[in-house]
Amino acid sequence: MIVGLIWTSASQTRPVRRNAAQQPVSGFDGEMAYKYLTKQTAFGPRSPGSKGHAECLSYLLNELRRYAERVESQDFVSTLPDGKQVRLTNLIASFNGRIANRLFISAHWDTRLWADQDPDKKNWTKPIPGANDGASGVAVILEIARQLKRRPPSVGVDLILYDGEDLGKTGRPESFSAGAKYFAAHRPDGFNPKFGINIDMIGDRVLQILREQNSERLAPDVQNLVFETAKRLGATQFTDAPGLEITDDHLPLNNVGIPTIDLIDFSYPDDSNKYWHTLADTADKCSAESLAAVGKVLLDIIYSQ
Repeated sequence: MIVGLIWTSASQTRPVRRNAAQQPVSGFDGEMAYKYLTKQTAFGPRSPGSKGHAECLSYLLNELRRYAERVESQDFVSTLPDGKQVRLTNLIASFNGRIANRLFISAHWDTRLWADQDPDKKNWTKPIPGANDGASGVAVILEIARQLKRRPPSVGVDLILYDGEDLGKTGRPESFSAGAKYFAAHRPDGFNPKFGINIDMIGDRVLQILREQNSERLAPDVQNLVFETAKRLGATQFTDAPGLEITDDHLPLNNVGIPTIDLIDFSYPDDSNKYWHTLADTADKCSAESLAAVGKVLLDIIYSQ
């Protein structure tokens, strides 16, 4: 993902909380989510074309098939900034496929090929470990899938893992989000959710999620639902204040009329020390507590629709 400015429009569909007074939904296991995170990083970098990418894809397919009613894959080819082509795969895991009332949660599972923000220029051609930038969002989605299998929701849910999000060239926002762009242009027949929530870089030990500004403009009702839920649950990792404007995987979905927000802590870990797109993006910089904070909010929203 990159910081940038994109103006677009999207129809707004207001999410509805079925019972605002209900008790918080328990069940999301932050420790289990953290195990999902470390399992991914154990494959090494999951950059397209690598051994780790192939092994992680097999693992994600097997895990999602354990829990979801249906798992589909989208195979496609994308071109790198240097002209080289790579094969990519999006994954879509569906629950309650026959229910029209649906929402989706998404994340990207690939890792960046180049640590081009590393303080040591010698590392700029090396792939990043991607513990937070990639594995954290996937970890939350896998644990959500496990919980939905244990306690089926009354709403339809699609969990989407995008490939190729981080293949872009710094300074060229249009070159990022290959998987989300492909998915938006090749959505499965009948895919028409009321709204979506994309999660990215949400495992930071010092997590602080603010209101991302493209989300604020394009899907304010969804944004309000998330921050109201976080407040009710006491999830202090969510700060109800304006954040940065981020170009990320939520924008292609907004561009095709599906209100979608981005939950992200781009300040990783803080303004004075940056691990984003560096070799320092490792599992020890993440925590089960942060993963649980996000996962519990998302599960509560799913079960309350």
